[in-house]
Amino acid sequence: MRKILLLMCMVASGILLSQIRAKVIGVKDGDTILVLDKDNKQTTLRLAEVDCPEKGQPFGKNAKQFTSDLVYGKSIQYYKTNSDRYGRIIAKVYFNNDRYLSEEIIKKGYGWWYYQYSDNENLGVLESKARALKLGLWSATEANISPWEWRKTKREAYQQKAKNKLSTASSGKALK
Repeated sequence: MRKILLLMCMVASGILLSQIRAKVIGVKDGDTILVLDKDNKQTTLRLAEVDCPEKGQPFGKNAKQFTSDLVYGKSIQYYKTNSDRYGRIIAKVYFNNDRYLSEEIIKKGYGWWYYQYSDNENLGVLESKARALKLGLWSATEANISPWEWRKTKREAYQQKAKNKLSTASSGKALK
């Protein structure tokens, strides 16, 4: 049923994406998987519409394990929606009779609805329900920092550290 609705939406919007079948051979983190297609080509897929905690973030390992439990070693179908700056394909991934992987992750509380890159408001409803039920990462108080904010904080700290090193190196040369 979901697949039919997805196809109807894509046709209505003038977009017809091709379905690609593959086998999941690795799970890098909660929202990134490695697949092997029928031509034995390995491809990294970044799941569309969901953002899971990073490896160093609370529940990062849990999100990775949850995704692994759902799809590792299984055949999946995916639709490429875009690609990111790291060269990964952003994809909508389906498994076990058309279950949408991003939806399952959000529904069980192992990821945020990535609303900046999604107009699927149902995922926001599922996130709200998971929060209310304190499922997955919502069971902990330290889960209040979204992955995109966490990455931003890490980037800013790295940039500040680099700026400080440069400033220290410049002042050291000036003293000599």
